[in-house]
Amino acid sequence: MRRKLVVGNWKMHGSRPANAELLAELLGARPYGADVAVCVPFVYLGDTAAQLARSDVGWGAQDVSAHASGAYTGEVSAAMLQECGCRYAIVGHSERRAYHAESDELVAAKAQAALGRGITPVVCVGETLAQRDAGETEAVVKRQLSAVIHTLAHCAAEMVVAYEPVWAIGTGRTASPEQAQAVHAVLRAQLQAATGHAGRMRILYGGSVKADNAAALFAMPDIDGGLIGGASLKAADFIAICRAA
Repeated sequence: MRRKLVVGNWKMHGSRPANAELLAELLGARPYGADVAVCVPFVYLGDTAAQLARSDVGWGAQDVSAHASGAYTGEVSAAMLQECGCRYAIVGHSERRAYHAESDELVAAKAQAALGRGITPVVCVGETLAQRDAGETEAVVKRQLSAVIHTLAHCAAEMVVAYEPVWAIGTGRTASPEQAQAVHAVLRAQLQAATGHAGRMRILYGGSVKADNAAALFAMPDIDGGLIGGASLKAADFIAICRAA
């Protein structure tokens, strides 16, 4: 049976005092019956690593460069993340795709760079409201995932996939458990056809997951946890979601 995974995505939020307090509460509420991690802004990785060291709570980054090194001002390489002890790196988040024009191919290259340094990429896929209304959900998420599968080849089974419908991120709208499950089932079938190991791969749901809807979402057969945005910044809410998993 796949062990649930809950990953907090702090986005561009946080301060040293607030982060320390949040992580202390998260640590104090253990044990959890699921794997738990937080993906924090680059500048807080050192502090986070120090506070979570020797605990069972993991940490990661919200992005990673596709390049190993070089004249790429502002970029952070997978080797640098490895030095910070990162276990995870989010790639292809809808905000990166929308605001930074990241293509499916670039997302795939970032996933490959992370895996090359032993960091698990959390590969995000999802459709906009216009795409959903046009009946394009399945085609969009399969196209996005296909690029990563093609690039990772025999290593594709090592990634974590996160389905995050763009129309449900930060809007308060959430896909119903049944809507989310339908897309997760499509993704698992695609992963199975490509890798033969989809039964052990984890597919997370992201999109306005809250303490009061987490249990219903996580009860679906193909939803293996969550990629949590705003609720991961509130200790009580995030702890409740982790326990729901």
